[in-house]
Amino acid sequence: LQAKEAGPSALGEALGADAPGHGGERVVTGQRIMQAVSDMMLGWGRSAAGRDFYVRQLRDMKFSVSTENVSAAQLELYADYCGWALARAHAGSGDAATIAGYLGRGTRFDESVADFAVAYAEQNERDYACFLDAIGTGRLEATTGT
Repeated sequence: LQAKEAGPSALGEALGADAPGHGGERVVTGQRIMQAVSDMMLGWGRSAAGRDFYVRQLRDMKFSVSTENVSAAQLELYADYCGWALARAHAGSGDAATIAGYLGRGTRFDESVADFAVAYAEQNERDYACFLDAIGTGRLEATTGT
């Protein structure tokens, strides 16, 4: 098992009276909402000094896919699966009818998300160009790792 301290929520100040009273419980509740299968060892507690903690499995024996030697098509498929899993996890974190009512029937939200994604991708490309420039001009040292 691993015990980790649960600091205050980044949203705590904005939530005011609605902020959870126990940081560990807040983290555990969020993990149970987001995970398809929750860690059966997940729990929380408070130390004698009043610090909040949550407990989880240290090694859950899950695996990951190595993306170092995959084709572009395989990487795209893997990204699709990761996106599906992330969307599924987030789907459990809100009330679908409330969210649908907030978003409405138009395409304004969809277009906003798409615009943000394109702008974010373009920023990543600019950042990468700056990174390569810093290497090329000697401001940053880089190795290939081989």
